[in-house]
Amino acid sequence: QVQLVESGGGLVQPGGSLRLSCAASGFTWDNYVVRWYRQVPGKERELVAKIQSADDNTNYADSVKGRFTISRDNAKNTVYLQMNSLKPEDTAVYYCNAYRGTFEFRIGKSDYWAQGTQVTVSS
Repeated sequence: QVQLVESGGGLVQPGGSLRLSCAASGFTWDNYVVRWYRQVPGKERELVAKIQSADDNTNYADSVKGRFTISRDNAKNTVYLQMNSLKPEDTAVYYCNAYRGTFEFRIGKSDYWAQGTQVTVSS
């Protein structure tokens, strides 16, 4: 069974750090793009960061550039989102998503979503 499972959310003070994990089961990250989104109630889902396994190329939203880092550990079949210098406006539910392909194109119809994890930045 194909599944993405997130972990690592929680409450942190402004300026603090959190690391989110997205573990895959039922498939490996070969030839996949993994994206982290976030969503605040009443607002559209925002793409935060993405990585493609073909060459580990990454891309970030301007709002998180220089503070967030997306990476993957093939041995653990896990993708991480390291979040540093967190701000109250980073508060959201964060979702991990994966599809087979590259930034430019998709292979097949795979499109997997994790359950979401709450990140709250508050003093």
